[in-house]
Amino acid sequence: MGEEKARENEIFDIIKTMAPGTPLRDGLEYILKARTGALIVVGDTNEGMNLVDGGFYINKEYSPAHIYELAKMDGAIVLSKDIKRIIYANAQLVPDHKILTVETGTRHRTAERVAKQTGELVICISQRRGVITLYKGSYRYFLRDTATILSRANQALQTLEKYKSVLDIALNNLSVSEFYDIVTLENVAIVVQRTEMVMRIVDEIKRYIIELGNEGRLVSMQLEELVGSADKEGLLLIEDYMFPADNRGAEDIVRQIKSLSNEELMDINLICKALGYQGGLATSLDLNLTAKGLRIMSKLPKLPMTVIRNLVDKFINLQGVLKASIEELDDVDGIGEVRARSIKEGLRRTFEVLNIGARSAKESDLIVDFPGYLASRRH
Repeated sequence: MGEEKARENEIFDIIKTMAPGTPLRDGLEYILKARTGALIVVGDTNEGMNLVDGGFYINKEYSPAHIYELAKMDGAIVLSKDIKRIIYANAQLVPDHKILTVETGTRHRTAERVAKQTGELVICISQRRGVITLYKGSYRYFLRDTATILSRANQALQTLEKYKSVLDIALNNLSVSEFYDIVTLENVAIVVQRTEMVMRIVDEIKRYIIELGNEGRLVSMQLEELVGSADKEGLLLIEDYMFPADNRGAEDIVRQIKSLSNEELMDINLICKALGYQGGLATSLDLNLTAKGLRIMSKLPKLPMTVIRNLVDKFINLQGVLKASIEELDDVDGIGEVRARSIKEGLRRTFEVLNIGARSAKESDLIVDFPGYLASRRH
């Protein structure tokens, strides 16, 4: 899964260079509208240039109008790696015919073989279907039109809103349990699981925003408003409860959870294992846990994280902070009497607000088939 993720990240870095509003995308759109088709190699390395046979050596500054006019000829167009110059036009590409290809059309077969042989980005525009296909090494990606991407992004935002609502209720209930010190391993694992489910949908929407380019500003604003600081809160949640038996940090655990497949993510036991709870006393989901309090205290206004960590170092966990007197809090580095009283009052108000929320909120139905949902969104 790690290699697949790396390939996806690479292709989306490429898509940034051809998102709506970029010079390259403008040129591709001109070609699409003219229905002339095109074969474009992005990269003028020696390996790539060795496949060029004939054509016209242009070496002229790139512009959307120039590439549109040159695409009227049958041959391939070769651009510089930085997409600033047009090197060749009407060129014939001669890749190794032994390289396997799943394509059927001559232009697409050539594009796939060139990409596999050179590792360069190759763009193929179908003359009849009006589809832009990207090839990079053995990876193939279909570049969709803006209206289709925008529709999918809006659908994903609606799904995210539902998942985020469920996550917020679960976090609220967990917070109340933390004050009462009745948290179980299962409670924590479920919230960690739902946080990752939310973040995977967020990642999906971010990819849509990349594809949308300057058309994705509204989607980006909606995403930011919906998600807030869910990723940071999720990291603090893991740090609050991670099993201190090894030298891993919270970031390492986040990476391990992200490496799980969508199906594996639904297995609570795998979440517990990622948190470090495996074998010995940590085999039961009913195992009682006490929060360090990093996440709860991060919600207090004007309380720096360095001071919060000093509190945890001094009082071990949230219960220790709750039981500490004003004088004991005052002794902690970075806390004076005023801040000590503010912490006490802030925790009291947080507890009252959480109790009100817990009484009024009812957890809505969560989409059960999460792996199926994400699988249906793949292209």
